[in-house]
Amino acid sequence: MSDGRSRIEPPDISEKGGLKDGRPQRSDERLFVQLLAFGGCHDPRAVVNHLARAPIGTVVYEDLHDPLGIGVLAFATDESAFMDVLRPQLKAGPFASMAQKPEYTMFGRTYSLGYEPDLREALTEWPRRTVLNPDWPWAIWYPLRRSGAFTQLPADVRLACHGLGREDNDFVIGLIGKELFPLSAVIQAMRRTQQTSLYLDRLGPFFIGRRIAAAL
Repeated sequence: MSDGRSRIEPPDISEKGGLKDGRPQRSDERLFVQLLAFGGCHDPRAVVNHLARAPIGTVVYEDLHDPLGIGVLAFATDESAFMDVLRPQLKAGPFASMAQKPEYTMFGRTYSLGYEPDLREALTEWPRRTVLNPDWPWAIWYPLRRSGAFTQLPADVRLACHGLGREDNDFVIGLIGKELFPLSAVIQAMRRTQQTSLYLDRLGPFFIGRRIAAAL
């Protein structure tokens, strides 16, 4: 007798977009994004210079709520880069004397909704341009966990983090802009929406920062 388990097809984990040139789009490339926060940073520029030598995209933020705090946003299409490239950098140089704030650690991946007109643009290029935009230095990053009924609502723009964070969150949201107040106003408006008032289980913690420099 054959083993019934051998007939189970592996799940299709490709990202799928809308039709392009009359053909459905598929991609196995996506952007992974991680935010880490640190305290005790007396020389943020030393951090910028240290990370600029690493072959991984990074953005360094000043922490609004900690005069000696910074945030490091890293992004890559290869998830191994966070272990093989970023991890050694975070154990050396100016990071050796800094304290990590694990409560602000977030990790997520871009994903498709199924109707993107340009799948590569949506999964990798647009997120990179957004976090690197020199005219948009302010950022609010936060995770959220939804309740079951949230699946019935249209999807928002976000990073998926299912199984990628210690707090079992579903998504990581990044609001990037020229000024801080409009970003705060967006979150205020969201509090009145059906998604937030009825279907979200938890929001935050919130990391609020202003970009010092970025490297790609």
